[in-house]
Amino acid sequence: METILVYKLPQASREEIATMLGLTDLKQTRFYQDAFADGQEVGREEGREEGRQAAKIELIQPLADQGISPQNIAQILKLSLDEVEKVLQGSDR
Repeated sequence: METILVYKLPQASREEIATMLGLTDLKQTRFYQDAFADGQEVGREEGREEGRQAAKIELIQPLADQGISPQNIAQILKLSLDEVEKVLQGSDR
């Protein structure tokens, strides 16, 4: 039922759907709670990925300072050569 509503009413806001269904507090519905939990999990995973990416970026300059080539840094950190070179060029300024 929830899935049908989401697909059939993609332009409707939560408030509009709540009004149509006579719901007084949409937050109390199972659909809302499931969607909220899914959103939290997606947010946590995005945060973890951003953290991993930031850690890799932080390692670029120290690796370069050790004499490791940009190509090898990219390979070690599983980044593109462009990403590595942008960071190194930014640190030259």
